[in-house]
Amino acid sequence: MFERLGEHRSTCYFVDPIDLAFAFTVIPDGDRSIVRVVRKIETATSSVQIRGPLLTLLGLLDGTLDGDALFFSRVISISGRTEAVLALRNSIEDAELSPADLLGLRGFLARLADTGILGALSVARQMANRNSRREAPEA
Repeated sequence: MFERLGEHRSTCYFVDPIDLAFAFTVIPDGDRSIVRVVRKIETATSSVQIRGPLLTLLGLLDGTLDGDALFFSRVISISGRTEAVLALRNSIEDAELSPADLLGLRGFLARLADTGILGALSVARQMANRNSRREAPEA
């Protein structure tokens, strides 16, 4: 995955789940990768800013949601070096990452983490969909 990023391996990505009180900076540089939890105002050091609801961002990461559609419908917003965002998106799509891959787990722990995390995400998405249908105004 990291080779596909090319020159963007050392790019600092600011990822802001808008429904959380904190954000993340990510530098996806292979063995030197860095993920930090940061305050929302710490965008100055990043080349790219990606914002959206947490479940949406996770859906982009696991490939269940279409980033282009979400961007054009303004569910997520992206600013900064768009070529770096495209490189990251293409790398993630090609890698077909699982939660265990992101956590560096193998074997039984990997299967356990994937089952638990993906199951929890599925339940959270179902609950969010139910809540949004309940809150939607009737036509």
